Amino acid sequence: MIIRGKDKGETGLIKRVIRSQNRVIVEGKNLVKKHIKQGEGHTGGIFSIEAPLHVSNVQVVDPVTGKPCKVGYKYLEDGTKVRFARGMNASGAVIPRPEILERRKPRPTLSGPKDTPIELVLEKTFDEKAGIGMPDL
Repeated sequence: MIIRGKDKGETGLIKRVIRSQNRVIVEGKNLVKKHIKQGEGHTGGIFSIEAPLHVSNVQVVDPVTGKPCKVGYKYLEDGTKVRFARGMNASGAVIPRPEILERRKPRPTLSGPKDTPIELVLEKTFDEKAGIGMPDL
């Protein structure tokens, strides 16, 4: 839901996230007129396009109340991390993750060819009392 700007109070799907600028593009909202000059292969004219909104001007909609809310994170009894609605208008309901985030591959836990094996990392190579492993200065 858009909480500030000319489309305040309207809801829409986030079409694109621009992380480097902390902005999002909401589908069909914050429309601006773009003047495009005629060129080879395309016609010119005035077109309406969606302009980016700053992330502080949008909020997630609570799935139960339908009002804007903040997002919190907690762990369920089975150990899975979930998002939940928090704030003044919040019901505390679990907010499902978007489908595109569900499709992301998790980070690989296998060590690669340039990773140090865990056995070598945990091996004690310095003894403070005996002075073993101390570099010569």
